[in-house]
Amino acid sequence: MDNVKRKDPDAKLDYQFDWRAKTNGHGDSDWLAPSEIIESYVITVDTGLTLLSSSESNGVIVAWLSGGEVGKWYKVACKITTNMGRIDERTLHIFIENK
Repeated sequence: MDNVKRKDPDAKLDYQFDWRAKTNGHGDSDWLAPSEIIESYVITVDTGLTLLSSSESNGVIVAWLSGGEVGKWYKVACKITTNMGRIDERTLHIFIENK
């Protein structure tokens, strides 16, 4: 499974969705064209995980998350719309474990 993260149930952590352009030199995470920007985004999280806040800067969306139950998997999705009319979504899979 791609995009797997692990988290302690008591942790409040940031998770990134990197949509930057290839000109930024970040390999497989590249997606935006060089002049393309994110106009809007929506973060959705499975019940049991809490989205504390989110922000976007230069093609990177950061979601701050807390909670979750030990031994369970949660999905966090980031759906964007760009100034070029493109829409896409990426999903992180987060496993909750005591650390």
